[in-house]
Amino acid sequence: MGESDNIYVALALEFMLLSLMAVGGANVLLPEMHRFAVESHGWMTSKEFSELFALAQAAPGPNVLFVSVIGWKAAGVAGACVAMLGICGPSTLLTLVVAHYLERFRAAPWRIALQKALAPVAAGLILTSGILLVRSAGNTAQALLVSAAVVVISIRYNPNPLWFIGGGAVLGLLFF
Repeated sequence: MGESDNIYVALALEFMLLSLMAVGGANVLLPEMHRFAVESHGWMTSKEFSELFALAQAAPGPNVLFVSVIGWKAAGVAGACVAMLGICGPSTLLTLVVAHYLERFRAAPWRIALQKALAPVAAGLILTSGILLVRSAGNTAQALLVSAAVVVISIRYNPNPLWFIGGGAVLGLLFF
């Protein structure tokens, strides 16, 4: 097995496993994706990771598209395809099976409790992803201030995220 084959295997296995942990969407997996792509394999820097994540979020479509960017950086177009199949395949199959059986237990107390228990797990994973992105953007006072402002504005007004991307671009050009 050649080195490029190992990249495809690594991408497939990593994203297949992550697929089954994506409670709350693909963004909750950012810390693990960062560890895998930046720290373990060195396919990109932390700064590139953050920039590519921001770019993928600005693009129309689901947030899981960021996975294809990691695959592309690792092994080109074929890597992007392998990564996307890895992240989408297992969770799609599991969702189909679980949805079939859960529908039968719609009003069951254990099902309601499970749904309520997963909400804080998803919130914690999303918070961890946000912290990772702030750290990789730079641990400067300016970066922390901008991040805090984005959190407050998001909670208070719930604006379209494209405003933050545009504002970040302007701030980056002017001050950073």
